[in-house]
Amino acid sequence: MTATDLDLQPVLERLDTSVDDSVERLFALLRIRSISTDPAYREECRSAAQWLVDDLTSIGFDASVRDTQGHPMVVAHHEGPEGAPHVLFYGHYDVQPVDPIELWEDDPFAPALKQRDGTTVITGRGASDDKGQLMTFVEACRAYKAVHGALPCRVTILFEGEEESGSPSLKPFLEANAEELKAEVALVCDTSMWDRQTPAISGSLRGLVGEEITVSAADRDLHSGHYGGAAANPIHILTRILADMHDETGRVTIPHFYDGVEEVPAQQLESWKALGMTDEQFLGEIDLKHPAGEKGRSVLELTWARPTAEVNGITGGYTGDGFKTVIAAKASAKVSFRLVAGQEPQAIRDNFRAFVRERVPADCRIDFADHGASPANILAADSPAVIAAKTTLSDEWPKPAAVIGMGGSIPIVGDFKTMLGMDSLLVGFALSDDRIHSPNEKYELTSFAKGQRSWARILDALARHDG
Repeated sequence: MTATDLDLQPVLERLDTSVDDSVERLFALLRIRSISTDPAYREECRSAAQWLVDDLTSIGFDASVRDTQGHPMVVAHHEGPEGAPHVLFYGHYDVQPVDPIELWEDDPFAPALKQRDGTTVITGRGASDDKGQLMTFVEACRAYKAVHGALPCRVTILFEGEEESGSPSLKPFLEANAEELKAEVALVCDTSMWDRQTPAISGSLRGLVGEEITVSAADRDLHSGHYGGAAANPIHILTRILADMHDETGRVTIPHFYDGVEEVPAQQLESWKALGMTDEQFLGEIDLKHPAGEKGRSVLELTWARPTAEVNGITGGYTGDGFKTVIAAKASAKVSFRLVAGQEPQAIRDNFRAFVRERVPADCRIDFADHGASPANILAADSPAVIAAKTTLSDEWPKPAAVIGMGGSIPIVGDFKTMLGMDSLLVGFALSDDRIHSPNEKYELTSFAKGQRSWARILDALARHDG
């Protein structure tokens, strides 16, 4: 049997007639409270992994639960026709905590179909991020097996259980199992569409460096009347450092921060402009109007193709109810850097720390905590995987597929590249209003159903592509 023997049309028809069954299977997975960051749900995380193994085994995968120092991985393999490409599909079965629970309209682990603004949606924690997304791929494989008894590609699946808690076990697992997991391309379904009618391939991801800095001065909190004006104030020192990170035009002032950063080609900027996203539309969703980053750049360029330095949290002194006149003994800030191609994470970390040390008085102390790092990732627009996916997604959805950037970071994509030598094709069917990580998460039924059809089409296109 060859890939060309596996006709796509009956697979699509099978998916159309089995949507109700696929929703019930997703509901079963959504009911499992696989909150990875909370030790109280450790056994539920294992239950989710076992549920996926059982489901994949039922459709002919060689699947197993793989223990780690944290929550288990799910690894599954299925052979394909002779000469067919080998793909690795990645998703995660863990979910975010549900707090604040009082803002949920229903039990977050009691999934249901509901009508929202004339659209049918699947409700529940994990519906969009990432259980609903990963099951679109599983259902595509299920339909192929039901119709043809085979898959058009050789498929390996890796489902992680710690993505929402920093993936501490992922790199060691990839290192230990590199030969087993290597494939020609990784498929990642943890991203979004451009809009409800336009599918998207994420051609670039920004990298990420996380830092926490703590400035310490006196050996205890001080009375601001006795010591104010004489003793160093860590909050003053910290906030001056943070303010110094940007100039009046929004550029980052850390030395060598822009080393290796190139301007976006004019043709790429024009293609982004053609998507029709204005500053007002982008910021209007969050009740803002004016871009705050580097002057003279569009919001899409700022979020997809420019590096950033952001302060994510500050603590120090008395922050409770009422008032307390103290000079804090220490003050801390969490700072993150989003990186673009050409920037080296460790160099950014080193230069930032040098920048901070230069601004700390001699009788004060600075401490740093590392919160991970990953480089930016770019998938060439002319790669065979992108070409195949763009064509076939355009056949499935009302509007042609867009190749977009992503302001966020998915560290696994960088790990696949550096550790396994694989590029990643990022195709997701979430929408910007799915409320991931928030109360009342949802996943549109159209996203779930057409997502299944899309993956069936992509597998078919990859199997037949001669490039």
